[in-house]
Amino acid sequence: MINRKIATFLFILFLVFPSCTGHFQEMNTDQSGITDEDMTVDFNNLGIPLGIIQQGIYFNYDFGKGKNWPYQIMQNLNADMFSGYMHDYKPHNGGSSNSDYNLQDGWNGTNWGYTYAYILPQIDKLEDSTRVNYPEVYAITKILKVEVMHRISDMYGPVIYSTFGNDNGVYSADTQKEAYDAFFRDLDIAVGLITEHLRSKTIAPDLSDFDILLDGNYISWLKFANSLRMRLAIRIAMADPEKARSEFLKAFHNPYGVFETVKDRLVVSIRNGYQNPLGEINRIWNEVYMNASMESVLNGYEDPRREFFFEPCAEDTGETVLHGKYKGIRQGTCFSHLLYASHSKIYVNKSTEPILMTAAEVWFLRAEAALRGWTTENAGDNYRQGISTSFIQWGAGGLEDYLQSECTGADYIDAFDTSNNIEARCKVSPKWIETAPNEIKLEKIITQKWLALYPEGCEAWAEQRRTGLNPAFLSVVVGLGNNTWDSPFVFLLILRSQTRKSCRYRVSRASHFLILRPQTRKSCRYRASRASHFLIFSYVNLSPYLITFGDGLRLHHASALRDRIRSEENFYNLLCRLLRRTFAPQIYDNACFLSSLQKSP
Repeated sequence: MINRKIATFLFILFLVFPSCTGHFQEMNTDQSGITDEDMTVDFNNLGIPLGIIQQGIYFNYDFGKGKNWPYQIMQNLNADMFSGYMHDYKPHNGGSSNSDYNLQDGWNGTNWGYTYAYILPQIDKLEDSTRVNYPEVYAITKILKVEVMHRISDMYGPVIYSTFGNDNGVYSADTQKEAYDAFFRDLDIAVGLITEHLRSKTIAPDLSDFDILLDGNYISWLKFANSLRMRLAIRIAMADPEKARSEFLKAFHNPYGVFETVKDRLVVSIRNGYQNPLGEINRIWNEVYMNASMESVLNGYEDPRREFFFEPCAEDTGETVLHGKYKGIRQGTCFSHLLYASHSKIYVNKSTEPILMTAAEVWFLRAEAALRGWTTENAGDNYRQGISTSFIQWGAGGLEDYLQSECTGADYIDAFDTSNNIEARCKVSPKWIETAPNEIKLEKIITQKWLALYPEGCEAWAEQRRTGLNPAFLSVVVGLGNNTWDSPFVFLLILRSQTRKSCRYRVSRASHFLILRPQTRKSCRYRASRASHFLIFSYVNLSPYLITFGDGLRLHHASALRDRIRSEENFYNLLCRLLRRTFAPQIYDNACFLSSLQKSP
């Protein structure tokens, strides 16, 4: 009986088993997941990597390790501070950090590392998937690639660009000149493809749901490409004036135009859940305050945009009356949490849309181009239009009075420590003077452009390094004794190590200039043996030495050297020319900006 039951069970199992196995794969497939076919619906396969790339410019990409602290060390604790916009009063790393140019290895490489790890691979992937079937999206990807990577090149110099993602997996760095040439070529490709799309009226993917920078309109992307080309052209105006002029005019004459009105702007929209990382650093962490340079200019100018940029001090500190005032912190100050926490915070919160490019910036680009003689436009008209557009952008009143203002920057008075007081460096007023020398006109353009770029520190810092001519930038208090560095010196690498081996290694990895702490003439000579020009401060008495190389190693005390060259060139200007550097060499070389201006056609 039992055997019969077993046989019957086995027979039934035999009959059922084939039917089970016939649907095995279907039954064991996760029906809730997203398939490759699903990704093509509504162009999600294009839109998702596009969103990552757009978030990655102003870094807020969640790669599983948090989103806000990477932005802080990628931009806020270098470019935002170094541009003169903001300052963090908290003594990170025991008070020895980027704030006083004691540059931190773990901070300054993050912009490079995270861009190459998370953003550029998405660009490469999107290029591969759109090159043939979606040329219009391929064009937008190219524009975004240039926007992302010019920021990296501006900070670091040579970049892996042309060879990234090649089939053989062998990468080599482009020089900065090669990189910029590639940027312009990619813009040519993008503009050509979008122009052809608009001319032929081909059907292209609708990216409006994924476009968090513009409005999804291909004409808008064409305008941005042209505006970006203008930015890059001005960026190389000193290094390659003819190339710069040619590229600028290519954008200037494009029939689709450039950013001109307030509605023409590149910002990161928050509508799809994006949150401004600077907002949390500012509002939650309480680590973003007004820089003294901004205080000097905004208060001196009585600039109506001040109330939109920063908050007035909320309360007094002890007997120091601060309430209602706009107070900044001088960068590098030996500060205290309890004192400077009452100073002006920036306006930004998590729902503030990060600004990447505005029409105001483009008007100032056009003003400089006109000043250089590249166009027949009037530099003053473009200058005034840039200010006007910025005022409208921020909703500020009092434009006409401002355009006629002859105010200059105000001296900075530290609320607690008089040793940090400093005379204003901004000696130009907002009023345009047609009969003024070109150097004065240029200072006005650069100063107002600096204000209009706020709060985008990367671009403001790049412009400061390009020109070496930001008259608004106050010198910085550094942690090597009671010394200050003017803006030409703020881009040098400080070495803290005292060992011969580590110094030798670090010197070999540097571009051109370093700040060391040697104790003897002999160590000065040794440590500088693999460099070209160094300004060296003795660890003992902080007396400066300038080491030069030409027909051999020479060590000069700065005071003696000044006497030697006084008849040839102002010592300060010489150092400005020699030391106009940052993490990377200045665009192509360290050519003198003003002489470049004078040589323009």
